[in-house]
Parts: sequence; structure tokens; C-alpha cells
Amino acid sequence: MKVVVLADTHAPRRWKACPPRVAERLRGADAILHAGDICTAWVLDELAAYAPVHAVKGNNDGPDVTAPETLELDLEGLAVAMIHDSGAAAGRWARMRRRFPAADLVVFGHSHIPLDHVQDGLRIFNPGSPTDRRRQPHGTIGLLQIERGRLVTAEIVPVT
Repeated sequence: MKVVVLADTHAPRRWKACPPRVAERLRGADAILHAGDICTAWVLDELAAYAPVHAVKGNNDGPDVTAPETLELDLEGLAVAMIHDSGAAAGRWARMRRRFPAADLVVFGHSHIPLDHVQDGLRIFNPGSPTDRRRQPHGTIGLLQIERGRLVTAEIVPVT
């Protein structure tokens, strides 16, 4: 299962339409995860043309974005949890373990800072932002490959 992970697209200010380098990665996806700050619901509709979308609400999302604050789902046997704001960097892994004790993977956004950290069977993963890189060298997204309940690969890739 190929999964594309996005966060902090900030439409329409930053995401006017799906950027071509993001669209390249979306083609052939089996699922899309969006960790919030979508800002307007038409982005979810645009993404849904590529694959089923699972999203959580971010602090900048408008009232038309009808996503939950947190989400827990099973992707081919992998327990995935999603939240927009995981809190301060200090203590983040332990906080996410307490908040989502059954999760194998926690996807989050908010900081626009890509992160892939694995510890004691829990991976916490922030894809960064494809459109608002802030102090990062590139806009980024995440790519996951899941097989039989196991996360085979997780990578953060530049798209700008």
C-alpha cells in the first residue's frame, strides 16, 4: 500500500492548486493522509481525485473542513493515529505514546518541520509542508509503504 502524507497545505494562500511535484507523488497512491491546516475543504476534494483521503482538523482550518481533531485508523493492519498539533518538541514521543497507546505510527503537522522518529515500536512522523517551508530548505511531503501490517519504508521527500 502506497500512502502519501501531507500537512499544512494552507489553501488558498499557499496551495492554489495541487503543485505538479506533489501531483506526481499522488498518482498511484492507495491512500492520502492530511494532518491538518488544509484551510478550505476543496483541497480535500482535489486530493480525493487521486485516492481516499483521511484528514484531521488543524488550527487554521475553516468551518467547511469537517474533519475530526484526532483520527485512528487501520491501514492494511498498521495502527495509525493522526493529530494536527502534537505539542512542544520536548517530550513529544512520550506524549504521543500516552495519547495513542495502540498506535504503530502517529502522523502530525503544525510545525512545518519534517520529522521521522522511531523509538520503542512507535514512529512519529511529520511530513512538513509542501507549500510553506518556513525555515526549511524545501517544501516536503511524506511517503509510506505498508505491507501486511508493517511499515516497510517511510521517507520525507522534497517537492520544491
